[in-house]
Amino acid sequence: MSDSAPPPPRTLAEKIWWDHRIAEMDGGTTLVLIDRILLHERTGGVALKSLSAANRSVMVPDQVFATMDHIVDTFPGRTDKTLMPTGTAFLIATREAAHEHGITLFDLGDPRQGIVHVTSPEQGIVLPGVTLVCPDSHTCTQGAFGALAWGIGSTEAEHALATMTLRIARPLDMRITIDGVLPSGVTAKDLALHIVGRLGSGGAKGHIVEFAGSAVRALDMEARMTLCNLATELAAFGAVVAPDQITFAYLQGRTYAPSGAGWDVALGYWQTLNSDPGAAFAAEHHIDAADVAPMVTWGTSPQHAAPIGAPVPRFDELGVRDSQDSYDRALDYMALAPGGDLTALPIDAAFIGSCTNSRLSDLRRAAAILRGRKVAPGVRAICVPGSTEVKRQAEAEGLDIVFREAGFEWREAGCSMCFFAGGESFGAQERVISSTNRNFESRQGPGTRTHLASPETVAASAIAGHIADPRRLEPIQ
Repeated sequence: MSDSAPPPPRTLAEKIWWDHRIAEMDGGTTLVLIDRILLHERTGGVALKSLSAANRSVMVPDQVFATMDHIVDTFPGRTDKTLMPTGTAFLIATREAAHEHGITLFDLGDPRQGIVHVTSPEQGIVLPGVTLVCPDSHTCTQGAFGALAWGIGSTEAEHALATMTLRIARPLDMRITIDGVLPSGVTAKDLALHIVGRLGSGGAKGHIVEFAGSAVRALDMEARMTLCNLATELAAFGAVVAPDQITFAYLQGRTYAPSGAGWDVALGYWQTLNSDPGAAFAAEHHIDAADVAPMVTWGTSPQHAAPIGAPVPRFDELGVRDSQDSYDRALDYMALAPGGDLTALPIDAAFIGSCTNSRLSDLRRAAAILRGRKVAPGVRAICVPGSTEVKRQAEAEGLDIVFREAGFEWREAGCSMCFFAGGESFGAQERVISSTNRNFESRQGPGTRTHLASPETVAASAIAGHIADPRRLEPIQ
């Protein structure tokens, strides 16, 4: 019998890190094993082509998956021709490189195609306890499954492809505990914006955030993904939620998830993935779910978030301190004044989509708002499903008909106007309410003014013609 002492209590992230630790390196870094690598055509083709140029190959092609999502246009009948002048070259380069290296590609026309952080969970690629990387800043979305998932650059992607390892400095651990019950009409997107507004855009820098508490355990998997998605806007390295029966039920039967005896073995391991009692966190925050309201951003950062009925805050009221210059610049860009009524702001466009809020549950909730109503005159409204599978399921339920009859454009799957790198954008000084994750200057087009909100708030605002609280909609006559 061994006399060695048991390991100290560990956080969930620490357990995954320890299970994937290969060696300690110079400079306080660790060589970590990478289980899954995800790529998209905006950066993935570059990494694969660089690998070929260096006469290297993908070490484990079966664990690498690529999709077309960022640059593709989302109009019906789309082809390789893109709105972005150089976009077609990116698509072709990614396709050729994926075939050359023997990795799985979810190409245009493939029923598995879609936004990388939507398709991976759909297919069971992300699993509890794995390490997963992708050259995309919102990779932490997939930590909702109890995985250690983070965004990397193209050079790091090339290294990971060739070696299935990365050299990383161990992040700190932060736990955000949300207890209680979210009020009726309040969603995971509202909760995420509430947290970013409270902690600030740098509030989790250098940390892996574990979301915990009864309110988190009550969320379904798609809501947990939305919550983890916005951890990027806290500058977090990643985010995790301890896997549970909700997680396991979601994954069972998916294409790349274990099956048969392998499922039982995996489940035994997954059930150990939680933070031990007494595990040390570098920082802790506690939130009462009852304090969260439907949220909307007023400025040019996700931290510029406020309850939808609140006025534009004065500088001295900010819970998170911008500099006076950045505060003034945000108000000037958004054409707002302190104390202004956000719900009085007319909108030019409404957008539902992105890796934050484009899954089937998001579309169902927005459709429930839209059913029997019409988009206000002069408002351009667009819905882009997160994957071809989401689109198929939505159409099987008739949700596309609800969106179209209300006056929304119904699109093919992709990132679309979450940002305008695909070549499509909203207009200068147009005010857009959007279910996306970033509202930086010109994010959705040069000079476009973006307000972030939940799909329900986007739908309600499209109907009202101005930013609107979905709980205050007039009854259908």
